Amino acid sequence: MARYEWLLFDLDGTLSDPAEGFINCMNHALEQHDFAPCAAAVLTPHIGPPLEQTMVHLTGSSDEALIRSMVEKYRERYGETGYAENTLYPGVAEMLENLSQIEHTRLAVCTSKRADFAGRILEQFELHHYFEFVSGGDIGIAKWQQLERLLAEKRITSHALMIGDRHFDLSAAHRNNLPSAGVLWGYGSRRELLEHNPAYLFEAPNDLHETLAKHIESIAGNPNNATFRE
Repeated sequence: MARYEWLLFDLDGTLSDPAEGFINCMNHALEQHDFAPCAAAVLTPHIGPPLEQTMVHLTGSSDEALIRSMVEKYRERYGETGYAENTLYPGVAEMLENLSQIEHTRLAVCTSKRADFAGRILEQFELHHYFEFVSGGDIGIAKWQQLERLLAEKRITSHALMIGDRHFDLSAAHRNNLPSAGVLWGYGSRRELLEHNPAYLFEAPNDLHETLAKHIESIAGNPNNATFRE
């Protein structure tokens, strides 16, 4: 039976809804490079993966200099106003408060977003104190590489559950032999998540807390299981 010392949360689509800021910043980057802006329905399916992948898809260009420049323009606006356009999903703050009370459980964030932007968002919603660290992404770094590095640097153990709303989160976990959980209040569909065999699929933040609390406490109280700490 799996045991979880670490709960690793994605940010966009899992803790907060980035849609408004993402759309505004993406269109800013497109227009700054003479591309037509895109409708929200075109852009929101791209919430989750690294920015450079989205830029390549939207422009049809693999010009590294162009893509890097577009990412810089996106981040330019995001750093000024875009990060503040995030909204917190209902129930997330209560979920984190409850999870933080569970003995032997440690919380962290693993996001494709740059770490300083992620930190600003967590501070904006007064959530930063729940997490021991924030692992952020950068151009050319996939989420599976972030997890690989966290394991190699022993910042997390193999008893870590990756929690996210897109298949990128789940496949990154599996590539590192970690279990994963999908959340259905973000941007990934049930079908998308089920295709990657998550250990759990959560309908709402309260569902996540109640399920994991029962699981963690049952493992901790079973003398036949090893302790969480390594």
